[in-house]
Amino acid sequence: MVLWHILILAAVTLLAPLAVPWLGFVFSLAIGKGLAALGIAMLLRGGLISIGHALYVAVGAYATAFLMRSAGINDLFLLFICATLTATLAGLVVGAFVVRYRAIFFAMLNLAISMVFFTLLSKLYHLTGGTDGMRVATPTVLGQALSRGTFDLVLQAVSVALMVAAALMSDRYLKSPLGEALSAIHTNEVRLEYLGVSARGVILVAYTISAALAGLGGAITAVAIGHVVPELSYWTLSGQLVLIAVLGGIGGVPGAFIGAFFLELVRTFAADYAADAWNAIVGASLLIVIFFLPDGLYGLLQRLEKGKRAA
Repeated sequence: MVLWHILILAAVTLLAPLAVPWLGFVFSLAIGKGLAALGIAMLLRGGLISIGHALYVAVGAYATAFLMRSAGINDLFLLFICATLTATLAGLVVGAFVVRYRAIFFAMLNLAISMVFFTLLSKLYHLTGGTDGMRVATPTVLGQALSRGTFDLVLQAVSVALMVAAALMSDRYLKSPLGEALSAIHTNEVRLEYLGVSARGVILVAYTISAALAGLGGAITAVAIGHVVPELSYWTLSGQLVLIAVLGGIGGVPGAFIGAFFLELVRTFAADYAADAWNAIVGASLLIVIFFLPDGLYGLLQRLEKGKRAA
């Protein structure tokens, strides 16, 4: 089921820009945020909420910028690999500390660490460019230098492929014994410990995977925009990622991407036709989901499919 849903979403992502070219850029950004939101959705499975996960988006984005500027790494695929590994390492280090806490303490610690990182990015002007950020040049693809237009098409295709791969691997993880143990933490952590399973270990694995997904999303965002700024680690982006996870629904992996696509499209149209009402539109969308779609947009899709099969 997940495979078909994510393949349909991938097909729409690839075909829609053929009719409306500017959607390619919007969809690339949506995939970047969807990957980060997928990581948050994983933590929500364990009853944990991170309102500082933009930290790892920024780590992936700035790692991409630094690798191009200082390490001379320009290949798109190598940049994505290195940025993801950097975010994974950061998640492992931070996670070793924050997995000791639960509920509001877990959420606020993630927020605090993210804001410290935001401050460092803003103040270390000689290293990070400060509030002006850093430019990200157009990477090469397998050693080939492409025009920006051609590169954007390649980036879109690569992003879609990464979305499908990340979704399938995440679904497999959540259905594995380790993923089931993550859900058990939310229902009865004490019983899990009695069975000899370390709750901290289970959470650390999930946290590190979520950081890797966010870092990959940050790398995609960096090369799509061509510029990175400290606001990538600001709390407002973290809140937006949580909103995406809730809008899409945590009942299935595709929900994170559905929420990301929905929010990016609403944001794009609001900027053109109702710029002053952007916050009201997002707020209304969240209220509708809370009151009428507790399982999110993906949950609505699943219910409609069940209704058709029953009929």
